[in-house]
Amino acid sequence: MEFRPCIDIHNGKVKQIVGSSLKDAGDSASENFISESSASYYAELYKEKGLTGGHIIILNAAGSSYYDESKKQALGALSAFPGGMQIGGGINSENAGEYIEAGASHVIVTSYVFQNGMINYDNLNKLIKAVGKGRIVLDLSCRLTEKGYMVTTDRWQKITDEKVDPELFEKLSGYCDEFLIHAVDVEGKNSGIEKELVRIMACHGKNPLTYAGGVSCYEDIETIRELGGGHINVTVGSALDLFGGKLEFEKICRMVGINS
Repeated sequence: MEFRPCIDIHNGKVKQIVGSSLKDAGDSASENFISESSASYYAELYKEKGLTGGHIIILNAAGSSYYDESKKQALGALSAFPGGMQIGGGINSENAGEYIEAGASHVIVTSYVFQNGMINYDNLNKLIKAVGKGRIVLDLSCRLTEKGYMVTTDRWQKITDEKVDPELFEKLSGYCDEFLIHAVDVEGKNSGIEKELVRIMACHGKNPLTYAGGVSCYEDIETIRELGGGHINVTVGSALDLFGGKLEFEKICRMVGINS
C-alpha cells in the first residue's frame, strides 16, 4: 500500500469539497477547507517526503471563468514536483502532452473516455497515441445505484452505463497504467469508506489501484490495506490535518513506511 496524496483545485484555490455537491453552474461546491497556501506548497511537501503518484485535480470546467487560474495553480504544482504527480481535469488527446511536458508523470482521464454513457475507444486510442499507455490513469469515479457502482463523468455530475466491476477493470487494463477510483457518494464527507467498492477493486491485480473517498480514521486505512491485500493505494483528503482534518500527515506516512 502507498499513500497517494492529493491537491484539489477549485476556483483557483486548493480546497477540499464534498464531491457530490460540485456543480458547474456558478462554479459552486460545499467546501470543507480552503487553503491559504498554493498548490506548489503542497507539491513541495510531498516531494520532501518522497510521496510519488499523488494526484492534482482541476475541478473547474474548461469554460469556467476560474479555469485559467486553477490551471495555473496546477502547473505550478507540477513544476514544483516534476515527475512526481499525476494530473486530471479536462484532459484529452490534444492537451495531454502539454501536461506531461509540464512535469506530470501521468494524465488522469474520465470524461474524455466515457462519453454518452459508454466507453469511447476512439478517444482512448487517441490518448494512447498522444502520450502512451504508460502515462494514462483511468479515473473510474463512481456512485452507487440500484445497478451497482456506476462510473460518473463531468466532474461527478453524470452517471454512465458502465459498472465498476472486475469485468470493467479487465476490459480497460490494457489501455492504461493505473486506475484511480473516487467513491463520490462519500467524497469529502469524512464519513467512512465504501468497503464494498474496495472489495471490488481488490479483485483486480494487473494494474496499480488507488482508492479515494470517505477516509475518516486510521482504521479506515488499515481496512483498505486488509481488504485490498496490501496492493490498493489510498488517498486521504478532508480528514487530513493538512486540510483541516484530524488525521496526522506524518502518522499516515509512517503507516505506509515513509519515515519522518
